[in-house]
Amino acid sequence: MKNKTLKVNHELEPIYNHNSKILILGSIPSPKSREYGFYYAHPQNKFWKVLSSILNKEIENNTESKISFLLDNKIALWDVISSCNIVGAQDTSIKNVKVNDIDKIINNSNVKIIFTTGKKADELYMRYCYPKTKIKSIYLPSTSPANCANYSLEQLIEKYKIILDYLK
Repeated sequence: MKNKTLKVNHELEPIYNHNSKILILGSIPSPKSREYGFYYAHPQNKFWKVLSSILNKEIENNTESKISFLLDNKIALWDVISSCNIVGAQDTSIKNVKVNDIDKIINNSNVKIIFTTGKKADELYMRYCYPKTKIKSIYLPSTSPANCANYSLEQLIEKYKIILDYLK
């Protein structure tokens, strides 16, 4: 089952409101995130630790607290892909991409900047979404366990601090 290509449909709702100033886009929820029904749910994913650290605020480990944290800090969160074929959580295996309607967030918020988490999210955003949104993305390294060998928690925190410049 691990090496099998699956057709995956994105079933998580975007997190945003009219006050959101930045949008963070991943590629597509991992198998663990789909299992738990929320973004960056793999216990070894550093996404929530990084955001907690750069904003200097604790985040309880439950969906409601994470949603409140994002909205209170004017952060929108979603993914580029609405459906694709993928092997496990391997972004490099992604094929047959359909993208989410990112304009849904742009048109109903104050988002002026987009951050992409990981190379695949950045590549797909620039190929499929940028021509429509005309908002360039700022690439951030993936916080996934697969990227742990490339970036320590401290290095990720340093890279993600750029977000603060856009939340003022």
